[in-house]
Amino acid sequence: MPRIALVTAIAALHRDHDMPILLEACARAGLHAEVRAWDDTTVSWRRYDLALLRSPWDYTDHLPRFLGWCERVASETRLLNPLEVVRWNTDKHYLADLDAAGIATVPTQFVEPDAYPLPALRAFLDEYPQAMEFVVKPAVSAGARDTQRYAASQEFAAANHVGRLLDAGRSVMLQPYLGSVDAVGETGLIYLDGAYSHAIRKGPLLRPNDAATDGPSALEAISAREPAQDERQVGEAVMAAVRARFGDSPLPYARVDLIRDADGQPQLLELELTEPSLFFATAPGAADRFAQALANRLTG
Repeated sequence: MPRIALVTAIAALHRDHDMPILLEACARAGLHAEVRAWDDTTVSWRRYDLALLRSPWDYTDHLPRFLGWCERVASETRLLNPLEVVRWNTDKHYLADLDAAGIATVPTQFVEPDAYPLPALRAFLDEYPQAMEFVVKPAVSAGARDTQRYAASQEFAAANHVGRLLDAGRSVMLQPYLGSVDAVGETGLIYLDGAYSHAIRKGPLLRPNDAATDGPSALEAISAREPAQDERQVGEAVMAAVRARFGDSPLPYARVDLIRDADGQPQLLELELTEPSLFFATAPGAADRFAQALANRLTG
């Protein structure tokens, strides 16, 4: 029976709601799956036929160490998603690559650690004068951690936030806040083995005047959603761009998070290829399809 390590983190144990569903699906597919933490130094990864990244959600605090772990594990067993995908996707500079490839993305300016916070912020506000609100977040982040929503009148508070991140050696993203999320939320399109599987609605995370969270993840309001045709079209374009970059072999999982702009057009907010929740509870049968696709990879 093929052995699979479902990779989490010590800090994320029992917080991954997909994990019990996936464990049961793997058993039905004839796979011996075990939950193992990437930061547990006692694990012998070569004992597994596959190490599947699922919830190593603290990697943002330890990125060089995490990528080093991925490289070592990829030399000992099969790592999914693959190492080159993880290296690219763990830093949100990938959004610039997708924008250059013609994907409709949320407008983003990156501020690098050698920049001055206030001039960089003012340059962003000059470029997007229609942005009555905007978002400051690190380029390496997950779960809205260290992310905050500001009004245009709060430029000094926002510049202080930018400065704290830059002083820590972190690249910063500035994005207009797209108000449609308050009314209709985000749409997350989940792809399994390269094919569309299901979609979810994520409610708004960032409230006016809320402080940035410093915990491992923010609480999310999740429900099933039937995506619109234009959302599906953007999702397919994103997946085509991924194939163009990494080859035609389908990735076992991906999540494309979209939000509508002021004109009602779907824009890519994030592409999750490293450790996205796949929200199996919202889509009966999805975990079984996923587990069977993994079994086919190992036995085909």
